Amino acid sequence: MVAASPASADDAAKGEATLAEHDLAVTVNGLRNARGKVMACLASTPAAFPNCKGPGVSRHLVVAAAKGTVELDFGPVPEGTYAISLFHDENGNGKLDTMMMVPREGYGFSRDAAVRFGPPRFAAASFAVGNAPARQTLKVRYIF
Repeated sequence: MVAASPASADDAAKGEATLAEHDLAVTVNGLRNARGKVMACLASTPAAFPNCKGPGVSRHLVVAAAKGTVELDFGPVPEGTYAISLFHDENGNGKLDTMMMVPREGYGFSRDAAVRFGPPRFAAASFAVGNAPARQTLKVRYIF
């Protein structure tokens, strides 16, 4: 467990509490090749999920792809509720390629949230980071 730094006098005066932080590690399974990179987003609000835009974006990670499995380390994050979205950017252009709104590259969500006519809701993919290090396992899915 990594504890956040003690609250300053200014924080105490504002009534702000400092939350403990815990490491968040993710295993990504099912990558079909080692081309490109895996782009992941950790979101703490429904507004930021799954597109990783707006308030509530906690972290972005980009790691080199590897056939089979890659590990993501989001490092210490404050206790709270989060959801992860990711995609396998095989061509390295920095975006999820689609054809007629259907992903042409692999994608995945925390808790292996189901995709039905669009991405899952935050509630379906969300998980808690509590009083200990957290670990998630995601499976990458490919349509094409």
